[in-house]
Amino acid sequence: MAAAGPQPPSPSATGLARIWRSRGPAAWALWPLSLAYGALVALRRGLYRLQVLRSEHPGPPVIVVGNVIAGGAGKTPVVIALVRHLKAQGWQPGVISRGYGRSTHDCRAVLPYSPAREVGDEPALIARATHAPVFVAPRRITAARALLAAHPGTNILVCDDGLQHLALARDMEICVFNSDGVGNGFLLPAGPLREPWPRPVDWVLHAGTRPAGHASSFALQRRLAPHALRADGRQVPLVSLREGPVHAVAAVARPEEFFAMLRAQDLQLAGTESLPDHYDFNSWKRSFNRGITLVCTEKDAVKLWPLHPDALAVPLALEVDPAFFAALDARLAPWRATPLSSPSA
Repeated sequence: MAAAGPQPPSPSATGLARIWRSRGPAAWALWPLSLAYGALVALRRGLYRLQVLRSEHPGPPVIVVGNVIAGGAGKTPVVIALVRHLKAQGWQPGVISRGYGRSTHDCRAVLPYSPAREVGDEPALIARATHAPVFVAPRRITAARALLAAHPGTNILVCDDGLQHLALARDMEICVFNSDGVGNGFLLPAGPLREPWPRPVDWVLHAGTRPAGHASSFALQRRLAPHALRADGRQVPLVSLREGPVHAVAAVARPEEFFAMLRAQDLQLAGTESLPDHYDFNSWKRSFNRGITLVCTEKDAVKLWPLHPDALAVPLALEVDPAFFAALDARLAPWRATPLSSPSA
């Protein structure tokens, strides 16, 4: 089994996010450690380039959606938007993922109502939002082969995260940036970068200022959907939540962004709770009056609903520059004209 790449610290857990915004004294103090980290990253890439470590391709075209910064960059909404676009264009996409944060370690299918603790919150959300085949496994190639065996009509694969998972060969790479961009530009732990930037990718999607060093960049905008969702799938107009106070919880990389979006919709936030990214909510208890509406992110809802079915999830609506999808469709055109090879055994 190929070794996984270096695992970044969680900025929400370590408080490094503040240091990563600028090249201050603390960042420079950590900079020697980032040199060692960078050497490990370069060594690992070199081993793949020399084929000491080998990449494997599952057969159909593979699109990897990932990032080069630690913490959340908004990859999952991009994966959902990408899968929906591919379906609209007549493709039959499947999604593979490691399933970060799950309690299991095997390869398994993710169904729309699979418990998030067993498959990971992001794969659970993707399966529920897209109804595309989704499989998780520690090695993405294992997930890909299992998915193709179970769904032989799948003709394109989207990998949720995995820019640094070099064991999976890919045909296209999409790098996603949030509004923080590359931060101070240092590698971990002095900065947020998992690997040096710029690096070759096919496209960059960015929520803030376009990161320097890549021409094929497209803007994306995140906003709240005009409705919230109940556990049974029914929609509640977001404007109706302005009538009374709400309590907002968020276990995502940047919870304050979610709270700010709620306030921008004129919701009265009686309280907010920022929890660690991928928090499982098993030990979470209400600390507020039952008459106050509980709202959360759509990613958190897949874990909250089994415990608190009255919670309302407010989905994130993503607007991607249409030029990106045009560029993607143009790149995929040759595969439409060429029969796909069967997946390797």
